[in-house]
Amino acid sequence: MTDRKTQLAANLAKVEERITAACVAAGRKREEVTLIVVTKTYPASDVRILSELGVRHVAENRDQDAAPKAAACTDLPLKWHFVGQLQTNKVRSVVGYADVVQSVDRSKLVTALSKEAVRAGREVGCLIQVALDAGEGGRGERGGVAPDGIEELADLIGEAPGLRLDGLMTVAPLTGEYAGREQAAFERLMDLSTDLRRAHPAATMVSAGMSADLEQAVAAGATHVRVGTAVLGVRPRLG
Repeated sequence: MTDRKTQLAANLAKVEERITAACVAAGRKREEVTLIVVTKTYPASDVRILSELGVRHVAENRDQDAAPKAAACTDLPLKWHFVGQLQTNKVRSVVGYADVVQSVDRSKLVTALSKEAVRAGREVGCLIQVALDAGEGGRGERGGVAPDGIEELADLIGEAPGLRLDGLMTVAPLTGEYAGREQAAFERLMDLSTDLRRAHPAATMVSAGMSADLEQAVAAGATHVRVGTAVLGVRPRLG
């Protein structure tokens, strides 16, 4: 086993222990929580090792890094998630490899994703990114729509050809009433998910929690956690 594979296997095992312990504490079954490994800034060789170690979901946040990486890994049984803020001029490329776009936060993006999904003959899953630091009708510091904008976006996605409404995503906010209150933020997202499922019963996915706060996300009821640093190590600086 290579040094890198040994390192990644050990890190994955620690994260697995954390998720399992969080599930036990919350009275949940381990299979209720899916691990998504965020591979941004790391090479395709790491993605390949992760696949060998049993990882099936990986996430990227920049198309210029993700597109060549996904192209180099087309032989692997992976589901690719796009989790970064997405500009409409990158949509065609992202639709080429992303199975799920977790950062849908405006109607213009829904229109662009639908057009490209139809053109590519693909069905793309969409999560509405919810900004819990946004005022009414506003947007969050790191993207996302305010809670009062969820219903309109959900209906748009639900009617858009080539798209599938899968659920909601959030990032624990750094400002506003939920700053430093990760579990309260994730519990609020779960309440919003319950509301969403009344009109869109299939939209059951709740993506929340990262390396530092995955336990709080599992406790709140998240179905997917997005873990990067705890698996791959501290990211190299860009630029």
